[in-house]
Amino acid sequence: MKQEPQIGEHDVRYQGTGGLGSSRDPRNASGISVALLTGGGDRPYVFGLVTELISKGVGVDLIGSDELDFPEFHGNPRLNFLNLRGNQRRDASLAKKVSRVSAYYAKLISYAATAKPEIFHILWNNKFEFLDRTLLMWFYRLMGKKVVLTVHNVNARKRDSKDSAVNRLTLRLQYRLADHIFVHTKRMKQELIQEFGVNEAQVTVIPFGINNSVPNTSLTSSEARERLGIRQDQKTILFFGAITPYKGIEYLVAAFRQILGRRDDHHLIIAGRPNNCESYWAAIQEASREGVQKGRILLQGEYIPDEETEVYFKAADVFVLPYRQIYQSGVLCLGYSFGLPILAADVGSLKDEIVEGRTGFVFRPEDPDDLAKTIERYFASDLFANLSGRRQEIRAFATERHSWDAVGQLTLNVYANLLRPISSSELSNREAAKASPPD
Repeated sequence: MKQEPQIGEHDVRYQGTGGLGSSRDPRNASGISVALLTGGGDRPYVFGLVTELISKGVGVDLIGSDELDFPEFHGNPRLNFLNLRGNQRRDASLAKKVSRVSAYYAKLISYAATAKPEIFHILWNNKFEFLDRTLLMWFYRLMGKKVVLTVHNVNARKRDSKDSAVNRLTLRLQYRLADHIFVHTKRMKQELIQEFGVNEAQVTVIPFGINNSVPNTSLTSSEARERLGIRQDQKTILFFGAITPYKGIEYLVAAFRQILGRRDDHHLIIAGRPNNCESYWAAIQEASREGVQKGRILLQGEYIPDEETEVYFKAADVFVLPYRQIYQSGVLCLGYSFGLPILAADVGSLKDEIVEGRTGFVFRPEDPDDLAKTIERYFASDLFANLSGRRQEIRAFATERHSWDAVGQLTLNVYANLLRPISSSELSNREAAKASPPD
């Protein structure tokens, strides 16, 4: 007889009436249950996907952390929240970090060994990615699970200029071991096919759902500016999100320094926590020193909680994405959710998200001169002149283009297809595709 997973009471914050998870049980109308493996983070994506899946009748075992403990999840009969990650505070000692990560993997393996959902949907890998990509994937398959991946970044180390043969090999293994893969752009799908040999039929392009987890209260633009100490007549530019070198913040600062020499009514906000890039952040601070001293640049190098996020977006007139490389951008959807026009570097598929002159403008990447001109072009445009009326139009555009309903339906279709009986010929074709040697 199988033993129940060794999961303590403190690991289960709340759960529905169906126990630790069941496939085709009374708590879901669709007849489908899924275990969502989150890696413990990405609040906006987890919130959007989970709420959409349970609204469509899917039973969900959510493998999460304190960070993902949303009040909206409490008491839902279709949702079991398994808090296997617990607290993930960065200021913990090394010994504490090692202990909690080891305990998490033990709980995860114990859960997977007896979990009833037939589908394991991985949104993000855990701390030890090479382990997740190889041994854990094989273990899930050994347990008879159908494994679905949402690939937000096809090869993040390539994007960050840290690629290696081992990285590519383990990515290839994970992609080949997955039964199905979701990506957010056609370009990402092509990269999976061409660089990792993934079967085209096993990849589905889905929208990146619009951020619906960040509070949007009655706070006005004037009130937001007052809270940040920004004058009402200043043209305010925003960068928001994790601080990391691939995001090209240095080009935004260089462009703004050009504007400082020509105009006295512009203000720049850079808000977000540096992500293991102390020297990069120090360089940004040094380059911004003059603007900070003049009160024209606001640097907030710290994590911005959800309840404070709207302050920055409502204080701004435009949102800039000066990235050097990117696969997709969830923060773009966040900006659009506040009706904020976006100026984006022409990298990845960002250009496809911009309707020139209606939702924003595009500029050449790694080019401060072109970015400075684009900022000035925006502030001279009808889009800025009529911003109060355009915000609702931008929100409507984003809501339609990045609909969670569409994400949920495409996801549910893939789940259902994976669970249907397959013919012997289909099985042979799938196994042949997975068994083909790496290029």
